[in-house]
Amino acid sequence: MIKTTSFPEGFLWGGAIAANQAEGAFLEDGKGLTTVDLLPTGEKRFSIMKGKLPSFSPLEGEYYPTHEAIDFYHRYKEDIALFAEMGFKTLRLSISWARIFPSGDDAEPNEAGLQFYDDLFDELKRYNIEPLVTLAHFDVPVHLVKEYGSWKNRKLVSLFEKYARTVFTRYKDKVKYWLTFNEINMLLHLPYVGAGLVFEEGENEQQVKYKAAHHQLVASALAVKAGHEIIPGAMIGCMLAAGMFYPYTSNPDDVWDAMNKDRDSFFFIDVQARGEYPGFAKRFFQENGIELEMEDDDEEILRENTVDYIGFSYYSSRTTSTDSEIQQKQTSGNVFGSVKNPYLETSEWGWTIDPKGLRITANQLWDRYQKPLFVVENGLGAVDIPDENGKIQDDYRISYLSEHLKVLKEAIYDGVDILGYTSWGPIDIVSASTGEMKKRYGYIYVDRDNEGKGKLNRTKKKSFEWYKNVIKTNGEDL
Repeated sequence: MIKTTSFPEGFLWGGAIAANQAEGAFLEDGKGLTTVDLLPTGEKRFSIMKGKLPSFSPLEGEYYPTHEAIDFYHRYKEDIALFAEMGFKTLRLSISWARIFPSGDDAEPNEAGLQFYDDLFDELKRYNIEPLVTLAHFDVPVHLVKEYGSWKNRKLVSLFEKYARTVFTRYKDKVKYWLTFNEINMLLHLPYVGAGLVFEEGENEQQVKYKAAHHQLVASALAVKAGHEIIPGAMIGCMLAAGMFYPYTSNPDDVWDAMNKDRDSFFFIDVQARGEYPGFAKRFFQENGIELEMEDDDEEILRENTVDYIGFSYYSSRTTSTDSEIQQKQTSGNVFGSVKNPYLETSEWGWTIDPKGLRITANQLWDRYQKPLFVVENGLGAVDIPDENGKIQDDYRISYLSEHLKVLKEAIYDGVDILGYTSWGPIDIVSASTGEMKKRYGYIYVDRDNEGKGKLNRTKKKSFEWYKNVIKTNGEDL
């Protein structure tokens, strides 16, 4: 019998982290304050994520988990050695903009910040681990928010381009794979997280969000242009928070609503991958009185500088209904809002668990764009409790990941071109959504709790050996 489902040779196996959720050292070696450094744990967090920031500096009495995170800044060699032990081919990470330009509009970059990432990339090279680097992963220098209003201001386009050109030039011999903006569509749902947007009383929030989105899209295209100019053979991608919407019923109204909710996200990638705004977006702007700050050469910039591949995160599918009674049955943990799917279970945080949805999503993206895909986030956030021997038997995580990788194989056999897979949080890090440490994703346990207590010791979970074997067998043994 001919074997038909397998991962291709050279498939890039690894894991993904973000600077603000792992590094800590939030003001060390000249780094500036970033938007994420102003996100506390607790009840204020979500309102800030939506754009209601109470202060441009940390407040007394609040705990800010990113300030120390898991101290990857000082312990990256130890952590990379563990990733190498698992056999990682790639590590997705992000550069903190404020480590390079502390205020965001500085005349010259911060050498200490540049050197940190030089050392980090050199350490990865020691183990033949390919870096996959995100330029903007939910952090904007706070000075740019305070001084310019962040991405609502066109000024950030040129400042971001300067930042991108600076790091491309510095690391042109060390980094081939890049992403411009992490989960760019998150801007519409958590505008402070996605774009550092802080809304004033009475401001037209919808207008501001789409204006900021256009600025990010132009900045992304200019970064693609710069990357191709500076780095021979560079692969510059975009990234979508993916997971399609299912209609709750076959009622055409439900089907239409699901399609429109998908389009809310797709329009970003349509621009980045196809080079122009789709017709449905233009109609939406017209009907809602949204005016983009379109300059004379913007259309040409977008058209001429499309991405080389589509990065995407997938945690769950979503479901939508136009029935007001059904709409009351919401899942608790999905940022995008989702009706509870009666056919699927959910995680401890209310996220729908839907492995087949990954295959559907991958096929949907491939059919739409015909560009290589890269699964750059996928994982299960769960409470991990050490047993009497201090071991963590996270069979639930192994099961979740195994089922998703099985359907990813099927997507590849469907004809989808997938470059690699970096599971989210290969080591426990601060949760982006809740700020918690107890919402753990890693193969490596970090001794730190929600209040910042613990010695930060690293311990391998059961899933560590499982993923090591997955990589060793190139996904044959799941």
